Amino acid sequence: MSGTERDTSEIDASSAPLIEHLIELRKRLIWSILGFFIAFVFCFFFAKGIFNLLVIPYQQATEWAGITGRQVELIYTAPQEFFFTQVKIAAFGGFFLAFPLIAGQVYKFVAPGLYRNERAAFLPFLIATPLLFLLGAALVYFFFTPMVMWFFLSMEQQGTGGQAAIQLLPRVSEYLSLIMTLIFAFGLVFQLPVVATLLVRAGITSSEGLAAKRKYAIVIAFIAAAILTPPDPLSQIGLAVPTILLYEVSIIAARMIEKKRAEQLDGADAQTGS
Repeated sequence: MSGTERDTSEIDASSAPLIEHLIELRKRLIWSILGFFIAFVFCFFFAKGIFNLLVIPYQQATEWAGITGRQVELIYTAPQEFFFTQVKIAAFGGFFLAFPLIAGQVYKFVAPGLYRNERAAFLPFLIATPLLFLLGAALVYFFFTPMVMWFFLSMEQQGTGGQAAIQLLPRVSEYLSLIMTLIFAFGLVFQLPVVATLLVRAGITSSEGLAAKRKYAIVIAFIAAAILTPPDPLSQIGLAVPTILLYEVSIIAARMIEKKRAEQLDGADAQTGS
């Protein structure tokens, strides 16, 4: 075989796996996009009902504020505003519903390139990610959104004694933006244990390293809370405190992983010695 023919065969052999990977990637992308589209259409059909569910924390806040006998009202000031609000609800809800399918497609794409122990280690994180995000979203829905809305409602002013009546009438798009921002911020923060344990498993950091950087993590937590949440102290402190607690949980989880790894190494050394 000549040098040219050998080079051509080597190129063909190396390009074949690449083409197979691209075909597999296209297949996984098609399934993910199709799943998201179906979930999007489903959520758009029920967008008004979903929005009414999202208004419940606002109603709860009025009870906390002692405002009784007044119907909760939200407005839209542009003809297309509520339509695009429903589109945002459908996109957000569609991605949430389709996430298990999308995560499964990602796992099916990367799993063939992983060892058996790596696949076993990857699966728990794949399950923990949506559960932790759901936990953060639940905390926002049942506690932090009512608390934030109570804070804003407390600024209302009754039109008595020569004072102007000041009443909160939020726009539908701004209210949705507020609650989605809070859900995204808390859901992202609740992924901290997953990210930290993955870094420890990869050997990028350790429990001692995480503990040593605790003071920097506290500062970063308050900075991130100031960026991700509305400019009120309740929501900022409400996000920063769980972030710090989750950082401590990450340190504990990292220590557990290191302890288990040390036990496995000791067991392997014992078998080798015998």
